[in-house]
Amino acid sequence: MINRKISNKIKQLATKFPVITVTGPRQSGKSTLVKKLFSKLPYATLEDPDVRLLATNDPRGFLNNYPKGAILDEVQHVPQLFSYIQGIVDEKNKAGMFVLSGSQNFLLMENITQSLAGRTAICQLLPLSKSELQKAKIPTKDINELIYTGFYPRIYDKQIDPHDFYSGYVRTYLERDVRQIKNITDHSLFVKFLKMCAARVGSVLNLHSLANDCGISPNTAKAWLSILETGFIIHLLQPYHNNFSKRLMKSPKIYFYDTGLVCYLLGLDKADQVATHFLRGGLFENLVIADALKHYYNIGKQSPLYYWKDKTHKEIDIIIDKGNRKAIPIEIKSGETRTNDYFANFAYWNKVSDVKIPTNSVIYAGAKKVTTSAGTFVPFATYESLLK
Repeated sequence: MINRKISNKIKQLATKFPVITVTGPRQSGKSTLVKKLFSKLPYATLEDPDVRLLATNDPRGFLNNYPKGAILDEVQHVPQLFSYIQGIVDEKNKAGMFVLSGSQNFLLMENITQSLAGRTAICQLLPLSKSELQKAKIPTKDINELIYTGFYPRIYDKQIDPHDFYSGYVRTYLERDVRQIKNITDHSLFVKFLKMCAARVGSVLNLHSLANDCGISPNTAKAWLSILETGFIIHLLQPYHNNFSKRLMKSPKIYFYDTGLVCYLLGLDKADQVATHFLRGGLFENLVIADALKHYYNIGKQSPLYYWKDKTHKEIDIIIDKGNRKAIPIEIKSGETRTNDYFANFAYWNKVSDVKIPTNSVIYAGAKKVTTSAGTFVPFATYESLLK
């Protein structure tokens, strides 16, 4: 098993809270992780029809089978359990009693808000990070293959062809998750919407354009985006507005949590197609953004990542909000060749932001860290130091 970086945070929180909730996208490794970390607790999955029926018909009797607590997987299927778990943990006042996990984040969080607010620590487990692959000594190969393969654990564990994995993943996601969250009758239209989102990766979201291209209303597009957000399919990177008088973009940029899924939705079936694809720059940008999000989630922090763009199209790909009027700008460039043109937008940013930074940093697809008079080129392989 590949060791997951979030493990330390989960174990720490289990000494403080009576309930630990682990959520994240389907197939991100939640069940495997919680069974490993809490091996002394009994395990039950509510996806098993017999277990679900027992828990639904007699939730109190079901929980009486676990007087010292348990791991309850896909627990959102039986919302009645949450109130009974609340009563148990309030009575026993013991840390680390129950570990809850589920893929349908919307349904899971809805029930937690109603019954377990203040009683549970919530952790998000995303697909594998670059550093997790590196520590497991799994060859990450070149950038294009990494983008194409994606980061879902099962691909690496079972040596599954990425195209085969994502084909099944999309079908399962539609049939199990989307159907239970919202009654979408035309699944082919929803898949088209997914593909249109993939074609806009790294772009500022234009809701009306997206809706028109799919033949749906803007309100429907907004609702479907919400489904994809809560299901950990897409991430909307918000614009940074602090300390500026200039007219700035107000819409978020659209990214996916996994580049392999994007490649599948774009119709790519070989890694070498990434190198010449018109969205290669957006795919590399997505690779960096998604991995940076994993870094913060794995240490139990909310993402401080934003982007910045004004109406004259001056743009900074990442702004790390450090609070207290401090912000770190970082550019992302998909080229392997170093050029000082990559630093062009920093001068404008420094002028309008009035925020002094120690050095200008560009994350690029090359292999070497190189410092020039204009700034520092940082390879994706070692970029994490910029996030600290």
